[in-house]
Amino acid sequence: MRRGARSYVCSMRFIVATAPATTKPGSTLRPFRRPRGHERPSSTARGVGEIRSEFAPQAGDIVVLEHWCSSGFANTDLDLQLKRHGIQRLIIIGLIAHTCVEATVRFAAELGYDVTMVRDATADYSDEAMRAALDVNIPNYANAVVTTSELVESISSLAEASAQKPGGGS
Repeated sequence: MRRGARSYVCSMRFIVATAPATTKPGSTLRPFRRPRGHERPSSTARGVGEIRSEFAPQAGDIVVLEHWCSSGFANTDLDLQLKRHGIQRLIIIGLIAHTCVEATVRFAAELGYDVTMVRDATADYSDEAMRAALDVNIPNYANAVVTTSELVESISSLAEASAQKPGGGS
């Protein structure tokens, strides 16, 4: 995986830890693939990895149906779960930029979601594929392509502004 495994994993950890703490309760949904053993038989042969322990579902997290190809939406219940929880704004992080991430961003945009892609919280097999996804394709669909620092600063500013409004903070 390119883009320095430590850097994108650190960014992903930071976002997963920070975003729920700076948004309204009940406004975050962290979808996960089902644990190993519940996926289609060919995925293990294709080298589908296991979820890193620090990203494993926590109590209260929603686990959506596993995606079988590229998009996190196609043939899953992700759209249903997002709508059920009233979530319209998505922060996309993950692997692989030019396939799964890009397809998920495109599908989300087509479904009308407000999509923010986090540039340094994704990776790819090559710098060329990463540039194609993040600099050429994804900007056509995402409302914003930002860094982890920009994202956290924006979320924190929105949370502070909301808390200062009369009746805000909840």
